Amino acid sequence: MREELLRELQKITPEEERLLNGKSGIEKTLYMSAETDIVDAKKLLEEGKMIQIRTHTRFVHFPRHTHNYIEVIYMCSGSTRHVINGEDVILRQGELLFLSQTATQEIYPAGEGDIAVNFIVLPEFFEYGLTMMEPEENQLRSFVIDCLRGEKEASGYLHFKVADVLPVQNLVENLIWTLWNRQPNKRRTNQATMGLLFLQLMNHMDRMETDGRAGQQKLVISVLSYIEDHYREGELTELANSMHYDVYWLSREIKNRTGKTYTELVQTKRLSRAAYLLAATGMSVAEISEAVGYDNVSYFHRIFQKKYGMTPRKYRIGKEN
Repeated sequence: MREELLRELQKITPEEERLLNGKSGIEKTLYMSAETDIVDAKKLLEEGKMIQIRTHTRFVHFPRHTHNYIEVIYMCSGSTRHVINGEDVILRQGELLFLSQTATQEIYPAGEGDIAVNFIVLPEFFEYGLTMMEPEENQLRSFVIDCLRGEKEASGYLHFKVADVLPVQNLVENLIWTLWNRQPNKRRTNQATMGLLFLQLMNHMDRMETDGRAGQQKLVISVLSYIEDHYREGELTELANSMHYDVYWLSREIKNRTGKTYTELVQTKRLSRAAYLLAATGMSVAEISEAVGYDNVSYFHRIFQKKYGMTPRKYRIGKEN
């Protein structure tokens, strides 16, 4: 992180000044109503805003609480210790922590050199970034976003250990700089940057840890990650072996937890990739069929038309007009 930005983030805030002068405990009215332990977006977001940042308040213990928004924490320097849904999580420099709207969090006191930035994000902030990342459907990204929104049984947290991934670091710093310096008319830019950040993070799911109690989400994320990388040739047997599961148990669990079979998930990915290639390239239908994993072009025509309501050729013509 650029030194001048880090120096700004390191400055002692008025709230921290009071703590250093002997005040004990958080100033609850800054975060929540007196009768609840829910940190309220209305207390932290300016009216009309969908995203805002603030530095994490150091020198104080934050008791157990929840949020009515999605929180993203980026560790600029040092580290912080969190207890999320009963699990210890240490966030270190360059790492990202996403907290869903259902997560219960406790934070231990941070020292002067432990600089973290908290993003307060309303779920609708993600919409533009997701839209601009189509036309290729990404089941994994959609599932993760739905978990954070609370539309599925949420994982609690997603902890990305990506300190050495330069594109991620650059995107986060761009977001922080723009929001900290209150650049005007930057909503779309920030939404697009957040979308690109998610796209980068989806390439590094092997660096992600999540709530140990959320076995359903961990399994689904692992399956969808595998399909994203191996949709053309990946076999359920190979996936089961890599995850050390019985193939019949895994097949049943995938169906129970996603509502689709493994084959249906692979087909959805293959067809969305085919639709993207039809719209974005000059490849022939036969070449695209082979590229996404179908050797039988007639079968590819049949299932494509069933999903999109038109032949691949008509789909391409429609995208050209």
